[in-house]
Amino acid sequence: MTRLSVNINKVATLRNARGENNPDVVKFALDCEAFGAEGITVHPRPDERHIRRSDVADLKKVLSTEFNIEGYPSEDFLRLVESTRPAQATLVPDAPGQLTSDSGWDVIANMELLKGICARLKQAGVRVSIFVAADPAQVRAAAEAGADRVELYTKPYADLYPSDPERAVAPFVEASIAARDAGLGLNAGHDLSLVNLAYFHRALPHLDEVSIGHALICDALYLGIRETIARYLDCLK
Repeated sequence: MTRLSVNINKVATLRNARGENNPDVVKFALDCEAFGAEGITVHPRPDERHIRRSDVADLKKVLSTEFNIEGYPSEDFLRLVESTRPAQATLVPDAPGQLTSDSGWDVIANMELLKGICARLKQAGVRVSIFVAADPAQVRAAAEAGADRVELYTKPYADLYPSDPERAVAPFVEASIAARDAGLGLNAGHDLSLVNLAYFHRALPHLDEVSIGHALICDALYLGIRETIARYLDCLK
């Protein structure tokens, strides 16, 4: 079964716009769990423009599903993960001021860096996922670096899907086979939506988890969060 992890960054962005606690990020996360989400994802950035370090600590105290913290593995980020001990840390290659993730790691070029980070976080009891493009060579390199999983960067799939779904998903099928052969778990995320998720899921039968934030929160503006989560879960059946 593929788990749905809801990325709640956009909820924190809305809260921060007024400087108060509306919407309440922790309550929203708990509601997502109550409505069927099997995980919560956050991506704290150095400027705390959405998720704050205090949010991470508050969420850890109350979540009952898998907690996934993603981010660039700076020393501050690594210490946050070590102190929080989520189920999973997802390493992304984002620059500090980057608007959103727009590429996967070149794991081959950063092998020694990522090996050290994977070993450090696994020693803390945290499962490690590395964010990569749908490239079998990079998937195999992630296994060599000591990752437990890879998360496939799915924007290229989402961009091509409307015009050619079969060609859009083909590299991801190949990458998923490489992950299975390397003994890695498989996650995916970025621009997955109600439009393209079911097709992607059918094509990748060994998919462990999808992490979805922006599209899901946008859908919730029209459908409500309970109905939105139900529809995303339907895509993963």
